[in-house]
Amino acid sequence: MALSLPAIMKTTAARLSALYLLLFALCAVLLVLYMTSLSARMLTAQTQETINDEVLGLAQAYQRGGLPVLVRVVENRSRQPGANLYLIADANGQILTGNVQSLEPGVIETEGWTTEPFSYQRFGEGELDRLRSGATDQPAPQTGDGSNPQSTGEKGHNAIALVLRLPNQMIMLVGRDLGEPERFRAVISRALTLALGMMGLGGLLIWFFVGRAALKRIDSVSDASRRIMGGDLSGRLPVTGAGDEFDRLSENLNAMLARIAMLNEGLKQVSDNIAHDLKTPLTRLRNRAEATLAGRHKTEDYRQALESTIAESDQLIKTFNAILMISRLEAGYSSEQTGPVDLAATVSDVVELYEPVAEEAGVSLEATVPEAFTINGNRELIGQALSNIVDNAIKYSTDAAEAPKVRVALERAGSELKLTVTDNGHGIPDDADRARATERFVRLEKSRSQPGSGLGLSLAKAIMTFHNGRLDLLPANPGLSVVMSFPLRETH
Repeated sequence: MALSLPAIMKTTAARLSALYLLLFALCAVLLVLYMTSLSARMLTAQTQETINDEVLGLAQAYQRGGLPVLVRVVENRSRQPGANLYLIADANGQILTGNVQSLEPGVIETEGWTTEPFSYQRFGEGELDRLRSGATDQPAPQTGDGSNPQSTGEKGHNAIALVLRLPNQMIMLVGRDLGEPERFRAVISRALTLALGMMGLGGLLIWFFVGRAALKRIDSVSDASRRIMGGDLSGRLPVTGAGDEFDRLSENLNAMLARIAMLNEGLKQVSDNIAHDLKTPLTRLRNRAEATLAGRHKTEDYRQALESTIAESDQLIKTFNAILMISRLEAGYSSEQTGPVDLAATVSDVVELYEPVAEEAGVSLEATVPEAFTINGNRELIGQALSNIVDNAIKYSTDAAEAPKVRVALERAGSELKLTVTDNGHGIPDDADRARATERFVRLEKSRSQPGSGLGLSLAKAIMTFHNGRLDLLPANPGLSVVMSFPLRETH
């Protein structure tokens, strides 16, 4: 799969990144507009406060000496470097004094603050512009409202001002140039715009490279999935070790694949074992029936043959039922219900059930159950697993050199409940054989003189796995200890 931009855009990560980038850009633009507007308002408020202070000082001068003092103060302040705008005009708008040569028409006609910034020219700026453009050096006459006709269209400055009417109908204007606030606002706007552009470019680069990385991970998972679907069940999805959501997904899928592979292997083993181990009893059934029909026998002979066939068939049915139960448990599905189970009561019931069997076989069966222990599980399944283990212990302890004995004990060990069945028979001395003993149809007794199908311990192991527990086979010296470990929490 090519790592192109259209392919990247089809990924969920890229689409989410694009959405976040768009949202970020919108917020950044709004931030630029807000900060620019806020800075302009703050500078305008500061300018108005400065003008009010100037007007207050001029008002005090006017109160002290009238118009002559006011004119003198205005002329002095007009000559200072970086001075504010000062203008005194007559009632007709003719400029008498100040540092303003021309104004935008209509500025001094309305008393109070100017509603919008206006353009103006200071004394000497118009002459300099005309000299640069080759115009005449004769000053242009001013209009009655203080404007200069020849300055129309010439580039001036912008300012805000406060216009006042003096008691003698003279007009006074005090203003401040907006060049510095506008430059400051432009600097802020450029800085925010540059920052926005850099962050946007960084976001695009991160989005592109993150999208490519995500697409590479998805491609590697897709390639591994195609190999697995092609029949390579040993294949696994790649895990980089980053611990991100891709690794967690791959780990879960790998665990699922391992589970599937184990079930497939178990199915293969079951098929092989069924073909191998069930062929003999089925052949024996057929031969017995054929031998019975071949000759002339008494009614009692036919009855014995049928009874033997029924017994053999019952054993085969039990074998198939055990296989089906193991398969259901290993697959994680069971129609059985779980609930509180008193292990002590279950142990007592199983021991009571097998006491006659043990007595008939000459085996001493003992149980040590100090107190009641309750877990969450399935009573029938736990009872069946314990029955299989006790039955095996009785069966294989009869060849003990001393008095055969089977002991069942229930105890708490840390965070687990351990149910142990111990016999004093020959046991299973080899570690490898103990590991194989829980596999299906495995019978370590080479003579196979004992009845059974080799599914008892395999079913017990499947039941313990269903209950999130363990089944361990340990040497008892002499004999064998089979330990069923249940966690002290809800198991299913």
